[in-house]
Amino acid sequence: MMNFNSYSLTKMTKDDKDTTYDLFFGPNHPGMHGNFGYVLDMVGTEINSVKPNAGQLHRGFEKLMEQRGWVQNLTLVPRICVMDPDPNEVAYCMAVEKIMNVEIPERAKYLRTITLEMSRLTSHLISIGGAGASLGLYTPMYWSMADRDRVLDMFEWLTGGRVYHIYNIPGGVRRDAPRGFFKKLNETLDYLESRIPEYDRVLFENPIIHKRLKGLGFVSKEDARKTGLSGPNLRASGNVIDIRKDAPYAAYPYLDFDVITQTGGDAFARAVQIRKEYKQTLDIIRQCIKQIPEGEVHASLGNLGMLKVTPGEAYAKVESSKGEFGYYIVSDGGLKPYRVSVRGPSLPAGFLWAQKHLPKMKIDDVAVWMGTLGICPPDFDK
Repeated sequence: MMNFNSYSLTKMTKDDKDTTYDLFFGPNHPGMHGNFGYVLDMVGTEINSVKPNAGQLHRGFEKLMEQRGWVQNLTLVPRICVMDPDPNEVAYCMAVEKIMNVEIPERAKYLRTITLEMSRLTSHLISIGGAGASLGLYTPMYWSMADRDRVLDMFEWLTGGRVYHIYNIPGGVRRDAPRGFFKKLNETLDYLESRIPEYDRVLFENPIIHKRLKGLGFVSKEDARKTGLSGPNLRASGNVIDIRKDAPYAAYPYLDFDVITQTGGDAFARAVQIRKEYKQTLDIIRQCIKQIPEGEVHASLGNLGMLKVTPGEAYAKVESSKGEFGYYIVSDGGLKPYRVSVRGPSLPAGFLWAQKHLPKMKIDDVAVWMGTLGICPPDFDK
């Protein structure tokens, strides 16, 4: 029996059976980001309660990894976050290298950092464009997809792949950057930076964006920490926390950048956080290009197809565009992992905060709420 006292609709609406219904928001919905959905108990256009509907990817990444060779898993892990795949490659490789006590070459550290930050650019461009498209402002989405394609062109040149790169391997990276790559990458960065004022005028200075996002999906500074949020969601609530600074890896210890934060804690603050981190990412890549040393790009670990990892266990984590991706790996000394557990950033927002935010929310706001929290559904089906 529904509790009609909690609704803000009129008595006439309460008595109309046609205004109460279940709405499947995904998996086949333009506002849903992947094989996931929410079953919304609706009264008119207002949400009464929500049931997350996960498990539709049917993958089980962690158990699959226990059945495959150490290097074979590198074709699997990027699929845990399609929009930002490289952090999974790097976190997995870092955990393997910790168990084996392997130090990767300095040049490989910079190449890893460059691919991580390029991946962050592609993810942030989807977030920026998505913030507009979910509110009917399609122009920023068209722009961001075209701009993202320029970064994917650079990925294809470096790695041979556009979406999944499989560039990082235990011991470093697969190969060095091709001749002329860094010059072209610098030109791409200049182009992307020249586009930021256009995004600001059309999107971030748009009164519609301010009206719709301010106050939506508020998370306090303390609650963000308590509930396990990470990355931009944590920093948009005022927490100065960034793994790249707090537990630096790859080339981040050699780079000069600050931890950007907002204090608003709402959807607008999260959108602005992404916009500012997007600009910072351009600067980080430029530093890498300027500082990258000559040298080898991977340590010699023998035939990687027959790689045996020393018995042991390790946890490694990286700061992705959406927060912390961590890999806990146990090896029994064989040709494949004994156990792999993945810590992704989407669970607290997609499950816990959905229960807190969505009841009483209008259906119009669900897509943009989900977009500003950076929820990546494959993360649920690990």
